[in-house]
Order: sequence, then C-alpha cells, then structure tokens
Amino acid sequence: MTVTNPAIPSARVADEPSTTERRPRNPFKRFWPQYVAVAPFYILFLVFGMFPLIFSIWLSFNDWDGMGQMKFVGLAQYRFLITDSRFWLAVGNTFLIWIMSTIPMLFLALVIAFLLHTNIRAKGFYRVAFFIPNVTSAVAMAIVFGSIFSNSFGIINSFLNWLHVSQVPWLSNPWGIKVVIAVMVIWRWTGYNSIIYLAGLQAVSTELYEAARVDGANNWHIFSRITIPMLRPVILFTVITSTVGGLSLFTEPQVLFGNTSNIGGPADGGLTIVLYQYYQAFNQFDFGYGAAIAWALFIIAVVFAIINWRLVSEREVDGQKVFKVSRKQRAANASAEPTEVAAK
Repeated sequence: MTVTNPAIPSARVADEPSTTERRPRNPFKRFWPQYVAVAPFYILFLVFGMFPLIFSIWLSFNDWDGMGQMKFVGLAQYRFLITDSRFWLAVGNTFLIWIMSTIPMLFLALVIAFLLHTNIRAKGFYRVAFFIPNVTSAVAMAIVFGSIFSNSFGIINSFLNWLHVSQVPWLSNPWGIKVVIAVMVIWRWTGYNSIIYLAGLQAVSTELYEAARVDGANNWHIFSRITIPMLRPVILFTVITSTVGGLSLFTEPQVLFGNTSNIGGPADGGLTIVLYQYYQAFNQFDFGYGAAIAWALFIIAVVFAIINWRLVSEREVDGQKVFKVSRKQRAANASAEPTEVAAK
C-alpha cells in the first residue's frame, strides 16, 4: 500500500514544472532567424546612414581637404558661414525658386486631382499621363528643358520670335534662370502630388458632395468648402515634403550649369544651397565648410517645415481660426467635462 502526503497532492507534484522549465528562453535564440533577416538593413543603415550623419557633425568643426590631416577649428566654419554673402545669395535663390514652384504646383495638383475625381472618361490614362514626368530621369528632363529655353535656338524663343516679341535670355538672366528651374520642378512634381491628393479624395464620403449639389453648390463651392478642408492633413503632408524637396534642389541647376565656369549660372541666378554645398565640398575640397552648409540647411528646413505646419494645421470653425490645443489644455478640458455634465 502506497502512502502519500495529503498536504501535497500527487497530481500537482507531477504537473508542477521544474525550475529549469520555468526559466524564460533567450529571445535571441528563439527569434534568431528573424534577427538575421532584418540585420542587413540595420547594418547598411549604420554604415551608409548613421555613420556619415555623425561624421558630418564632427567634420563641420574641422578644416579638411579630404586627403590630409584634419584640423579642429571649432565654430570657425559657422562664423564664416554667417558672413558668407554667396551662401545667403544661395539661400535667397532657393526660397525664391521654392515660392515660384511650390505654390503653383500644389494648386495645380489639387485642381487636377479634383477633376480626376469627377466622372470623366479614361481616368486611368490621365493618371498615368500625369505621373510619367515624376518617373522620368531628372538629368534627361534638365537637358530637354535646357534646349527648350535655350537663348539662341530654344522653342520658346522661336515662338516669341514668330509672335514678333523680343526674345528672353532665359539661361543668362538671373530671373530667367529661376523661372526655368521653377517650371522644371512644376512639370516634374505636379502629377506626383495630384495622385496623393486623389488618394485623399477617394477617402472622402461621396454623400458630402451629393448633399452639396442638392443644396445648389457649384464646382467652385464644392472645391473650396468641402475638398480643401477635408484634404487638410494631405495638404500638410505635401507642403512639408515640397518644402524639404524645394530646399534641397540640386539636379536641375547642376545639369543646366554644372559644366560652366560659374556653377550657379550667370550672376549665380541658379545657385541653390545644395549646389553651393556641392561646390565647396567637391570643387573647392573644403569638406568641413560643406558639412557646415549641410547642417545649416537642415536647421533652415526644420524651421521652415514647422512654420508651414503651423500655418496649414490651423482649422476654421464658424469662420474663425482655431489652432491646435495643447495636451495640457486637452487634459484639462477632458477632466472638466464630467463636472459640467453632473452640474447639468
């Protein structure tokens, strides 16, 4: 006859796991295939992303030509940057080109998206046609536009000559250069932004449009009173991305004037911030100053993106602008609501 201890049930003793079984397994040993699968991305990011980023910060405080020994100069690069008149000329050119290109581009993209969202034939054809410029090679596009706006044999000047209008020196006048670069940006990115707006429009309920048409609203009222307010988050996204892209403009002026003696074109009319950074780093071999220009561009882009975000993110309620409420204010309002309901 087997005697068991009544205080410890035999079934519980048999089912109770040992201390070794209760120890959690090493997550790396358990999920090592997943870690190995994602490791190449992080390795490439550390080598080609994080390391150059950190190195550029250190490089901006040094004087280095890319071959010899680095010489630590502290804030000397940034002090010279503040007094560099050509850098501020590049900043002014970049902002002018951004204004001349981004505002018309986003407005045209919004109008095109609104028209594509209506009941028209061959929607797929128009979507592909408007998106093709974005996938076209930027170098080939710059060469074609350089031929179109050429001073001597360009199509635009030939057309003006046919109209008995004086020709315009597009590629030798500072303002003409800005117009050419702005037109190139508009031609390339309008279709891309229109596709983004079209995706946002498809998420808007059609009942709003039907109700507006029943009330007698025309296309302009629907566009200004329904489409634009409902697309405010999408517009905010396109404004910020267009701001970053406009401030980092490089390919168009580089292809147009990269092989000339003056990298920014006549009177530096096409000199942008990134083009000036490229000139200092890879033409003058002043990598320290080039890194300082890059970080100055980063600060300008962040500040400008925040300003655009503040301007676009405001809402209108009953004709009055209402700005975003802070987290503390939202928490205070949420805690006050139950008290108000109880009082009622």
